Amino acid sequence: MINKANDPSLKSWIEVPNNSDFPIQNIPFGIGKTDHHKPRVCSRIGDQVIDLKTLFVLGYLKNLPFDAEDFDTSSLNNLMRHGKKATSDLRNRLSKLFSMGFNDLKDNEHHVAQVLMPIDQVQMCLPIQVGDYTDFYSSRDHATNVGTMFRDPDNALLPNWLWIPVGYHGRASSIIPSGIPINRPKGQQKPNEESDPIFGPCKLLDFELEMAFITFDGKPLGENITTAEAKNYIFGMCIMNDWSARDIQKWEYVPLGPFLAKSFASSISPWIVTLDALEPYAIDGPQQEPAVMDYLRYEGKHHYDIHLEVAIQPEQAEETIVCQSNYKHMYWNMAQQLAHHTINGCNIRCGDMMASGTISGPTPESFGSMLEISWKGTKPVQMKDGSERKFILDHDTVIMRGHCEKNGVRIGFGEVSTKVLPSK
Repeated sequence: MINKANDPSLKSWIEVPNNSDFPIQNIPFGIGKTDHHKPRVCSRIGDQVIDLKTLFVLGYLKNLPFDAEDFDTSSLNNLMRHGKKATSDLRNRLSKLFSMGFNDLKDNEHHVAQVLMPIDQVQMCLPIQVGDYTDFYSSRDHATNVGTMFRDPDNALLPNWLWIPVGYHGRASSIIPSGIPINRPKGQQKPNEESDPIFGPCKLLDFELEMAFITFDGKPLGENITTAEAKNYIFGMCIMNDWSARDIQKWEYVPLGPFLAKSFASSISPWIVTLDALEPYAIDGPQQEPAVMDYLRYEGKHHYDIHLEVAIQPEQAEETIVCQSNYKHMYWNMAQQLAHHTINGCNIRCGDMMASGTISGPTPESFGSMLEISWKGTKPVQMKDGSERKFILDHDTVIMRGHCEKNGVRIGFGEVSTKVLPSK
């Protein structure tokens, strides 16, 4: 069934700049606040933020299963608790209201003035109250690079990697929105094998280019979600910078995995782009060998062609793009990740966040972390201001961007931008 809100010919009566991430075919959801309004649910077309609480109060969202509290709130969780059909119907209603030729709202200038807010007057907030956060490890190129660097190049992938979507439980409390700076973390490090560990600020701070998806309420404890059902339980996606302290991680991750090296911060883009909006960009995935077990088999297109880039901006200097990658490089897709996550009966709740793991492609320019780009610090990266980077320095800003493009329509996520401050 064709979703009319994805029609490439649709135009909005709101002006949309060229190469905007937010045409009328997108209609993402987020939480915004202004000097006059506390945080509330918003959408966006072009450079205009749409105040959905005011739109509801003015009567434009009638006959949808929402009430005022679903929009007058500081997270999208209330909205998402109504499920896939309700949020899809809301997106379709917004598409209709703001389409060229539909004048119910357009012709009421007083209402338009109340509903639309210029993006430069809106502060975007954390969009989701994240209950649980799972970080997968689903890029074959990334896993191969790490295995080559730290283990045996001839056996870079661990024996289980081609059989299961490897993942671990992360820290939800330190997920933050774009624009919030972080302090360089501190922890134990072991610079060489002969000496005792030392304590101090991380010296090998790294970004990890990831995408994350957010779930609706799942099934009760003890039941599982199949790959065929997965899309009905996924609300949308955002870009994630899953920060990593490589020197702390190297010392602490054996035998149980990263802890302080990962829990200090994960930064996300503030707009959640729905799976509905991404459907035109779904593509076939890679051939999986060996053949996966029955519960991980899937039909249809569950991978997505999302162009991704990472830039480093030294303080008071021009940014340098250090990575051009694509989400299509993932080996394990979201449907498989969700099916694996729940196959043991684990229950998924509204607002759970699941990240892809570092997204690396097959070529050096598509590597999704400084660990790979600088190859463990042996290949420094030249910045436009003449400086070099092996890892991230204090006062650097890391910027990640992502978008899909097809049939003249560009659907984007905006950016996640985070400045690194010195350790406290």
